[in-house]
Amino acid sequence: MSFAMKTAAPSMVAGSRRSSVRVQAMKYDEELIKTARTIASPGKGIMAMDESNATCGKRLDSIGVENTEPNRLAYRELLLTAPALGNYISGAIMFEETLYQSNKAGKKLTTICQEQGIQVGIKVDKGLVNMSNSNGEQWCQGLDGLDKRCADYYAAGARFAKWRSVVSIPQGPSMIAVRDCAYGLARYAAIAQNAGLVPIVEPEVLLDGEQDIDRTLEVSQAVWAETFKYLADNNVLFEGMLLKPAMVTPGADCKKRASPAQVAEYTLRMLRRRVPPAVPGIMFLSGGQSELEATLNLNEMNKSPNPWHVSFSYARALQNSVLKTWQGKPENVKAAQDSLLARAKANSLAQLGKYDPASEGSQEAAKSLYEKGYKY
Repeated sequence: MSFAMKTAAPSMVAGSRRSSVRVQAMKYDEELIKTARTIASPGKGIMAMDESNATCGKRLDSIGVENTEPNRLAYRELLLTAPALGNYISGAIMFEETLYQSNKAGKKLTTICQEQGIQVGIKVDKGLVNMSNSNGEQWCQGLDGLDKRCADYYAAGARFAKWRSVVSIPQGPSMIAVRDCAYGLARYAAIAQNAGLVPIVEPEVLLDGEQDIDRTLEVSQAVWAETFKYLADNNVLFEGMLLKPAMVTPGADCKKRASPAQVAEYTLRMLRRRVPPAVPGIMFLSGGQSELEATLNLNEMNKSPNPWHVSFSYARALQNSVLKTWQGKPENVKAAQDSLLARAKANSLAQLGKYDPASEGSQEAAKSLYEKGYKY
């Protein structure tokens, strides 16, 4: 890459000392570590259901269902009430609307989560906007007022948070975009931890583009190096956070595709070079991979031991078949929940390195879910 990484050591000032090593326990440290370890439990991962109302509306529109609050509630309740979902899912990321919703019986969706043994998560960023003086790159907004929002979310039952920033290979990546991504994530992580929320750190290297897998690896390493530098500078407790990276794959338009074995090799190489073993969990996003691809690649990464819990935080790769089965019809709820449980179980087995693709009973799982410039 054309930009250089910043490697200067922390400075020493007369009469004072600055260090990137945390030396004093903070109020929520013990709880943060316990929550992160609970989410990173063997055979379990995260269900991401934090799409904005607009994006959720696109999903509903794809099955001919109107984008209304009752319909969004019906779909999200369908997901969370799937019987024994907690056997495979340890955390559910919600949009703010969902955090405060109750079903027709008056039961909060957060309570339904907790009864399943699922930790409640919340999306806290305010979305992506164009970066000035760049080649169409983006930055993530939402730091203003974040401390108050995080405190409110904790009081409402949330115990972990998510912030998604992105880096585009075709549009750069410029050093300013990479640094803004890393700095924003680090500030968010520090603020979230001070409010008792385990931060999921998500610098997504987008699937957009024609780049081969080697170029994706090069950019991913640069992004993660910068991210961990700023996390350390902000005294983020590594044991009380989780990562949500994209797998290292060729770009969506690259003609040379990669096998699950190659994706696993490159992705684990990147993680070993950049991620401290103190971090308890790596919860991969699917990033537009098909349901089947996302499961196969995860399974391949878990065929040998890793220093972290290597798992999933999937949205489309858990829910695509669910939506198509449901079709907005009450009589299809059980079949849709069965579809969700099948995908959740498949990814649970993949987290253990025990998934068998011969168990797949549907061709739907193999269909690509890629959307260029995808936005939550």
